[in-house]
Amino acid sequence: MDDTIKTWLYDILSSINEIESYFIETPKMFEIYQNDLKTKRAVERNIEIIGEAMSRILKENSEIEISNSRKIVDVRNRIIHGYDSVSDDVIWGIVIRNLPVLQKEVEILLNE
Repeated sequence: MDDTIKTWLYDILSSINEIESYFIETPKMFEIYQNDLKTKRAVERNIEIIGEAMSRILKENSEIEISNSRKIVDVRNRIIHGYDSVSDDVIWGIVIRNLPVLQKEVEILLNE
């Protein structure tokens, strides 16, 4: 794997870690997230970064095995272009269900 792709993978991992850091002192509960505008915007921004990095990876090498890679890019596009239709439920689902899986897959790729 070339260094450019590794850089983008590190960007993804860094954004996931940043999202996790928002919940160190605050319980990871949907109701708290939903009522905290700063955290919501910060999470959305990091998901945008993850989606952009994923888009670049797919353009560079479409053979890379990452679950839901196309959906990750689609969510990024939705946040940026359809900002007024972004659902807290969808973003929270990504944080709880998808980011842990993505984190493991990226760590495996970086250790190859």
